[in-house]
Amino acid sequence: MHFLDQAKIFLKSGAGGPGAVSFRREKYIEYGGPDGGNGGRGGDIVFEAVAGLNTLIDFRYAQHFKAQRGGHGMGRDRTGAGAPDLVIPVPVGTQILSEDKEQVLADFTEVGQRLVLLEGGMGGRGNASYKTSTNRAPRQHQPGEPGQEMWVWLRLKLLADVGLLGLPNAGKSTFINQVTNARAKVGDYAFTTLVPKLGVVRHKGREFVLADIPGLIEGAAEGAGIGDRFLGHIERCRVLIHLIDIAGQDPAAAMQTVRAELAAYGEGLADKPQLVALNKVDLADAELVAGFAKELRAAGADEVFGVSGATGAGVEALLDAVLAYLPDNTATETRGAEVEDASEDRGDWSPLG
Repeated sequence: MHFLDQAKIFLKSGAGGPGAVSFRREKYIEYGGPDGGNGGRGGDIVFEAVAGLNTLIDFRYAQHFKAQRGGHGMGRDRTGAGAPDLVIPVPVGTQILSEDKEQVLADFTEVGQRLVLLEGGMGGRGNASYKTSTNRAPRQHQPGEPGQEMWVWLRLKLLADVGLLGLPNAGKSTFINQVTNARAKVGDYAFTTLVPKLGVVRHKGREFVLADIPGLIEGAAEGAGIGDRFLGHIERCRVLIHLIDIAGQDPAAAMQTVRAELAAYGEGLADKPQLVALNKVDLADAELVAGFAKELRAAGADEVFGVSGATGAGVEALLDAVLAYLPDNTATETRGAEVEDASEDRGDWSPLG
């Protein structure tokens, strides 16, 4: 399954059916009169958040959605059939944006949430509805109201309790494989992870959803590397785990780089609680770990955890700290769902490609 978190689609609700012009014609009935029925109502465009979806890939292959028009009115005062609503299922966490992306039209945060975005047109009046004491044989009718139409953007923000971030090759994929049921790809090159990954952590009788996003580099807010496009997937997290490679050149500088990109992105990410974790401590001695932890605290980290995604060392203490930020009834509705890795070719998942 390929991952897609943005899609532009065209929507059009159904037009109302036209009213009928008809007169009663029956043997032995001297005064028949008009009996043209009204047209039926056009179908609405309805969005519904459903469980089991974690990507907008379906909208890559179908970008036009048009509801059916209402049925024609008929003689004998028969009203045309109303058209069924067109229900479009979307993953939980989907936002509907205006075509210019300036306005959020809807935000789906719960399974079963529904929204009628475009209403179908009303059916036109048949000639029977125009009959009066002075207009005994009307021939006018209405064609029915046209449907509404618009282009919108769909943007998916994965719902997770905890976000995992850091520079490329900080060991995030190894860490999420260690603590969750996810199976993220691991490689010794930058940007091994190209799309967000979800996994469920089960720790001390509680569960929460952990989201891993592609690594950030300096200038990501201006589009460097993969850019900051995927930071939206951790906007709704309650706490962030900032993973830092102890084998990197300068852990304190690495922390400041990522924090600067969060501040540049905005949306309150820089204000979220952050747990700083020195990863790959199995490759360093205790004295080096203590020295780097001291530097990180001096650079602004409240608490530093030494962990190893490969061996699991120190992970339990980090997860204990995470639980303190989560409510007792965690996890979110995306529990158990995983997002599979997309193709290595970035163009395979780009909505603009």
